[in-house]
Amino acid sequence: MSQMALVPLYLTYWSAKTYGISLAVLALTNIIQTFDFGHQTYLQYEFLRIGRDNRTELSKYLWSGVCFGILICLAQLAFIIFLLVTGTLTYFLDEIGSLDAQTIYEAELLLLLQGLAWFLSTSIPGVFHRALAPFGYYPRMSWWNFLYAVLSTVAPVVAVVYGAGLLETGIVSFITSITYSIPLYYDMLRLLRKEGVTFQAPSWKLGYHNFVRSLALSAKGLLENIRQQGIRLLLVPMLGANGLAAFSTMRTGANAALKSLNTIANPLMPELMRFLHQRDQARSEIALGTVWVVVVALLAPAVVVMQALAEPLFSAWTRGQVVFDPLLFATLSLGILVYAAAQPAVAIVVGNNLLKHQLGLSLTAVIVLVGTILLLVPTIGMLGGGIALLLAEVVATVGYRIYAQRWLQKNNLAWPTRSANIVNLSVWMAGLSMGLLVLFPNAQPTVVTISLLFLLWNAWRYWQALPDLATQRVRKMLVSVPGVRRLFPA
Repeated sequence: MSQMALVPLYLTYWSAKTYGISLAVLALTNIIQTFDFGHQTYLQYEFLRIGRDNRTELSKYLWSGVCFGILICLAQLAFIIFLLVTGTLTYFLDEIGSLDAQTIYEAELLLLLQGLAWFLSTSIPGVFHRALAPFGYYPRMSWWNFLYAVLSTVAPVVAVVYGAGLLETGIVSFITSITYSIPLYYDMLRLLRKEGVTFQAPSWKLGYHNFVRSLALSAKGLLENIRQQGIRLLLVPMLGANGLAAFSTMRTGANAALKSLNTIANPLMPELMRFLHQRDQARSEIALGTVWVVVVALLAPAVVVMQALAEPLFSAWTRGQVVFDPLLFATLSLGILVYAAAQPAVAIVVGNNLLKHQLGLSLTAVIVLVGTILLLVPTIGMLGGGIALLLAEVVATVGYRIYAQRWLQKNNLAWPTRSANIVNLSVWMAGLSMGLLVLFPNAQPTVVTISLLFLLWNAWRYWQALPDLATQRVRKMLVSVPGVRRLFPA
């Protein structure tokens, strides 16, 4: 949501081209950091496996991980320097030959600063953070992360408002990160000493072993990153920085919906896995159905309404610097609906560590994404990028559902076919409605009204298909909300 709020501010003080270059540098930074993040994620599960009772082993894993994490970050910085020395970075920033030397210089230093900030403020603290999780400090570390999110959002905004350009804003962000890290290091090291997690001589053999085992997570993360953020790097050479800014701003609303959905889906994972391992069909359907309730009752109607309202809001939001494309906006919104509908199947596959299937589906989706972009973007522009994202999501969704159904069948459980079909119908209805709004803009009130009636009817069908335990749970949630208590009497 903060990204949505900040877009008009950036486009007030920066040109669309400058904003597009900043997005491209950020996307490249995220790609470069993938292997370090995968390493941290693997160590997180190792720390949880070891637990708080074996502090000696946990310390050995911790300091071996810190030392190997430093090596990974040094390799990342070496790669960034390679990009700068060879001039390769220009390819990721805009159409070849369209940038002046000063802009390239500022973008290069910005990338280097972001790499250093990750090294000092995120990579090493990330390992310490995960080592503290078995001791119950996860909420405390979450507050630290929240503080960092606030500072890393506010600091560059203040700099931009006071006239800072690309490089000056990057310097302000870097100084903010380093300043924040000083008390963070102090707090984490103090807590580790308090829990008896002392320094242990690192084992390079153990560090290498953990790094190699983390590569599978890194590979999956890299593929997913290409689908979510790395697409910016694929589009820059074809659309330029201005085109990237336009594509990214039109995708901002979809990304906000995606993150909101994840805040609902992620906390359900432990509960879902417990029910699946207990072979509890009814309660498993409750956990699966909670996400689908959001898709059917909220997300599908919301994207239709937003499609109708988007154009005038978008023009004001982007300060008139970006031209609204209703068909691209509808395509991106439909992609988010497909992604949301796939989440129960994704949860089953991911939660059961079916890593081979995850890697295969991620690779297939990326191949579809890249191939479609190369085929369509040169001919139809930004819309080709939206279609590529949609096709990649459809391919991934079909694959996850097939593997989820197989796992359930193998473990004497059943896929909720009826509920899934109703959800799919909501996605089709919303997609058709947005298409009609694009084709017949003058009939918006009629199309929206009829569409919402059909979507509400389908939501009622979904409610009827839910198990009794699921409807009881939803009722308990709703009776606490003022204004709806009378609709759902206890």
